Amino acid sequence: MRIALFTETFLPKVDGIVTRLKHTVDHLQRLGDQVLVVSPDGGLKEYKGAKIYGVSGFPLPLYPELKLALPRPSIGRALDRFQPDLVHIVNPAVLGLSGLLYSKTRNLPLVASYHTHLPEYLQHYGLGMLEGLLWELLKAAHNQAALNLCTSTAMVQTLSERGIERTDLWQRGVDTELFQPHLASQEMRSRLSQGHPEQPLLLYVGRLSAEKEVDRIKPVLEAIPGARLALVGDGPHRQALEKHFADTPTHFVGYLQGQELASAFASADAFVFPSRTETLGLVLLEAMAAGCPVVAARSGGIPDIVEDGVNGYLFDPADDLGAIAATQRLLARADERETLRRNARQEAERWGWSAATRQLRHYYQKVMATALSSAA
Repeated sequence: MRIALFTETFLPKVDGIVTRLKHTVDHLQRLGDQVLVVSPDGGLKEYKGAKIYGVSGFPLPLYPELKLALPRPSIGRALDRFQPDLVHIVNPAVLGLSGLLYSKTRNLPLVASYHTHLPEYLQHYGLGMLEGLLWELLKAAHNQAALNLCTSTAMVQTLSERGIERTDLWQRGVDTELFQPHLASQEMRSRLSQGHPEQPLLLYVGRLSAEKEVDRIKPVLEAIPGARLALVGDGPHRQALEKHFADTPTHFVGYLQGQELASAFASADAFVFPSRTETLGLVLLEAMAAGCPVVAARSGGIPDIVEDGVNGYLFDPADDLGAIAATQRLLARADERETLRRNARQEAERWGWSAATRQLRHYYQKVMATALSSAA
């Protein structure tokens, strides 16, 4: 198959969507497919054998890490040269609309996927009044697709309830070869805790942005005597968070990648994740693969991953004391914590990227076969 993949975000940006797309492109190419990635220009022309067509853009005002790349005629010419069999648009917003238009004008099968719960984000940027309008725009775009893939059962249900048709589940995936418990190290623990490896170590990995609600970790940190917090990642909310955590033992680590990131997960005592806007929560799977017990909000796609009391702890996001109680329980019970570590790793081992990509290929083939039969 020849697949044109449109995405509003790709390398060198670091986030959960890019992680999924990287592994998807890699495994599709390994299976003999050809992929053309159309994305905001990040300076790359190729990844794992796939061609990248970068479109120049400008930083999004509320989120300068994201580039807004506008549709233009040159994209159509690049796609005509590539001759795709199918178009897949990821989080169609602006650039993805050119993929939608191309698929319609060339009569090509169209698949869309939903990864970022944008309507929920609006509340965190003072734009809640636009939520209804955004849902209508999303519905108009997604309902042009033959199939709409979501990364959790909660999102399949939410999109269906909002009038988005032909939804199905694209299963989770995690790199179980990279993220492993044996990568725990005193050196990394000392680095994350700023020289206090003997103290309880809490970890957060992800974007430092308003919708992630990282500020809600502060009461958890303050409730645990001697605890240290490491925040791995970066984003537009970093300066505000530095002020918020200024009087606490919090280390802003910045980005970590590869084995360093895997070691950070494996070396912490608890991964605390307060976000209520997750369509999946890929970093939770990475933490679990590394054997790091997780404490997360019971919201969005998270309950698909975390089974409360079995491979982690869930708390009611409306209960301000819920995250504190769950983290205290985790740190107080060493035997239970080790059981959670083992169970978390076992759960992660069920979800390799190879299986997730084979499932995606099956969806592609089904959509293409339906399109052929309709044209006959």
